[in-house]
Parts: sequence; C-alpha cells; structure tokens
Amino acid sequence: MTKEQKDNLFLLVKSLTKSEKRQFKLYVGRLGVNSDSKFLKLFNLLDKAQVYDETAILKSGIVKKQQIANVKAHLYKQILVSLKLNPSHQNIRSQIREQLDFASILYHKGLYKQSLKILDKAKELAIVNEEKNAAFEIIELEKVIESQYITRSISTRADELATQAKEISALNLIASKLSNLSLQLYSIILKTGYVKNEEESRLVTEYFNKRIPKFDLTKTGFREKLWFYKAHLWYSFLLQDFLNCYKYASKWVDLFYQNPSMINLNPVFFLKGNNYLLEAIYFIRNKPKFIEKLNEFKVTVASDGFPKDENVASLVFLYTNFHNINQYFIDGSFSEGLALIPQIEKELIPYSNKIDAHHKMVFYYKFASMHFGAGNNKECIKYLDKIISNKTLSMREDLLCFSRVLNLVAHYEAGLDYHLETLLRSTYKFLIKMNELHEVQKEMIKFIRGLQDIYPQDLKKEFKKLLVVLKQYEDHPYERRAFLYLDIISWLESKIENKPVGQIIKDKYLAEHT
Repeated sequence: MTKEQKDNLFLLVKSLTKSEKRQFKLYVGRLGVNSDSKFLKLFNLLDKAQVYDETAILKSGIVKKQQIANVKAHLYKQILVSLKLNPSHQNIRSQIREQLDFASILYHKGLYKQSLKILDKAKELAIVNEEKNAAFEIIELEKVIESQYITRSISTRADELATQAKEISALNLIASKLSNLSLQLYSIILKTGYVKNEEESRLVTEYFNKRIPKFDLTKTGFREKLWFYKAHLWYSFLLQDFLNCYKYASKWVDLFYQNPSMINLNPVFFLKGNNYLLEAIYFIRNKPKFIEKLNEFKVTVASDGFPKDENVASLVFLYTNFHNINQYFIDGSFSEGLALIPQIEKELIPYSNKIDAHHKMVFYYKFASMHFGAGNNKECIKYLDKIISNKTLSMREDLLCFSRVLNLVAHYEAGLDYHLETLLRSTYKFLIKMNELHEVQKEMIKFIRGLQDIYPQDLKKEFKKLLVVLKQYEDHPYERRAFLYLDIISWLESKIENKPVGQIIKDKYLAEHT
C-alpha cells in the first residue's frame, strides 16, 4: 500500500472521472499510431488495477524494465495535456494564458498588429479578473512589440504602457509583500503554535509591523484587499485575539460576496475564508451567528454555479464536517452530535487520497472529544489511540499534546486505573520533548499523577483544589487556549457537582446567552 501512495502516475489515473478517461482515450486515439502504443496499454492496466504493482506491470509484457520510467513519464504528460483540453478545467486564468500564447506565436510570425489586438483583449480580461501578474506579463510583451517601431502606433502609446506597467507593478509588489507575510505568519503557527508569553507576543508584533506594507487600501483591488485581510487574520490568530480574527475573516468572506465572480475564479480562498470565519465564531462562542454563517456557507457551496472539481469537493467536505461537529461543542450538546461520527467516517473513505493525515487526525480528536463530552470514555480512548499510536504522524504539537492529556483523563474516567502509571510515563516522555508546556497541562499531569495516593472520600476536595488553580488561567491571554482543546474546568465542575460534563457546559452557555 505504501508504494501505491507514492506513485504519482497511479494516483493521477485513479483521480480521473469517467468523462476524463473517455476524453483521454479520444485524445490519444486521434492519431491511429497511438491505438496500440505502450503508454495507452499501461493506462488501461493502471485503470483496472486496485493497487500500484510494478512487478505486475513488468509481467504483463507491456514494457521492459529499462523502458518503464520513460513510458510512465510520457503517459503522465499526455494525461495532463488531455486534462488541459477538458472544458471542465478551463477558466479565466487558462483563457488568459492561452491568449498570451497565441499572441506570442503571432508576434514571432511577424503578425504584430494581430498579436497586439489579442494582447489588448487578454489584458482587459486579466485586469477585470484581478489577474495582475498575467496583465503585467502582457504589458511587457506589448512594450517589446511597440519598442521596435513596427506598428507606428499613436504617439501616446509608449506613455500609456509605461503608466500601466508602473501601476500594475506597484500593486503586484503590495500583493507579493502581503502574501509573503501571510505565508510566513501561517508558517510560525505550524512550527511553534500560538504565542505563549509576552516576549513571544512582542516579537510577533514587531515582525508583523516591520513587514506589513504601507498603502491606501481604498486604492487597491480585490487581490490586494484579500491578502491584507489574510495577513491580519493570521496575526490575530497568533495572538489568540479571536474578536479580530472574526473581524478580518468577516471582511475576507464579505469581499467575495461583494465580488461574486471571484468565488468561481478563487473557490479555494472562498472556502478557506469561510472556514476561518466559522472557527473564529466558534472561539467566541456565538452559536446563533455560527449556525447562520454555517447555513449561508452550505447554501453557497451547494448552488449550481459553485465549482465542483475534486480539490474543491474535498475542501467542502472537510470544512462542512469540521463545523458540523463544532456546533455541538459550543453549547455542550455532545450527545446530539454523536450521530455525525459514523456518517463522517463513512464519507471519509472516498476522500482517503485527497485529505492529508493531519486533517484525518483532527477528525479523530473531535470524535474523541465528542464521545468524552457524552460520557463514552472507552469510545473516546479508541479514537485517541488512532492518533497516539501513529508514529509517523506530522501533526500540530498542541493537538498531539492534548490527545495525550485527554487520554489520561478518559482512562481515569473509564476506571482503567491499571493503565495510568504506564500512560503517565509515556505522556511525560512525549511532553518533555515539547518546547514549552501550558501551565494548564503541567497542573493536569501533576494532579493525575497524584490521584493514586488520594483516598476516594478526599477526591472531591482535590478536584476543588485543582479547579481553584486552573480558574486563574481561564481568561489568561496565553493560557486560555488550552481550554478550547480540552475544557478541563467544566470536567472538574462536573465531578464536583456530580453532573455530566455536557450539562455543565450547556448550563454555562445558557447563563451567558440568555
């Protein structure tokens, strides 16, 4: 199975729809010489195979061992050319690129006026659709043609092109700086997580202020505004400033609704914006607003005009189901959300090659947390084991950490005391490798380690002591995030008041919002 996952050609063949396969065969069959070619035979063999098996390919006699690399490379290229010609993969971007290629061919044939005519239309299309890098490339080719004094154009043409080039170049520079900053901030989150103290907060703020370009936002287009909102969103997430996360995610999503044509041209950015908007609303615990925006999102992605390619479909599945689950966490209605778990697990199967291991594990963590909140501790442990036992997993450090802490609590709750000592040792071993632990994590480990020395009649008193200690971190700017992954305070209150943890969370939510 490992070999299958690593073979790019096999994955590409398996990703093709029936119509794409039919078009590929028509494309290669346009020349009679291809009908019996090695690469077409290899395509048919891979299409029928369930797994990639190079030994079986060689045994089939289609190709010799020394030929296989070249035949595979040729087949891969031919599939991509066929897909490029497929109307379902045509968009504004590809149309502009095609027009630029046509203009370049005409220019090299000496048909300069025809070339300029095509370039002018392509440039207008690029500017209207915010494809300013392509627009700049078009202007540069126009300048090459005009600089040869071949067309004898109007006298103001040179100034007009120079002005256009300067304006678009300036906007491209702004977009480039903003996109670089956005990517760098996202990289910081992946590498080190959210800021953990004042010093980290100061360094991130300095980093952001030093790199954010100064410009008039009202004089920019869709693309520059989008990157501006993205950069501010990641900065806000790093600082755990969820109100500003909500503010900039809202601006991001509203920008698309104000420019509906951009949804079709940039569906991935539209989907990601909605994902971050829903995440921000989840963090500020506003369920009515969350449901409103989730339903708005579902209506848009289900509409006939919304793009339907494989990448978009996998993201729609991912974000819709993450937030379908999150709605039950906001107010502690865990039992109501349990029915989602088998449904999502079943739907995950067709997406096994499209959703990365990290996001699958995030699903498992959410499933585990849902079961824990509903009091199903053994089911919770089952899903956490899928995360903890995966030694090759590349996952955010904070999620790996909380998986282990939740695992300890679930074992204690399930009465599986005989496992606790072993689990504590393995958890310590893992946590000691982390750069810095949250104080909440340290206190939880210390508490669970001492549980075996506490008499049953003294347990409630010890729960109360730990609650007092953890309460001081509930609104702490750098510690409060720990409670978003694992609501330890509500768990402790459930032990003290002898109520289900879901009921505690629900009561607190209703008290705050009624």
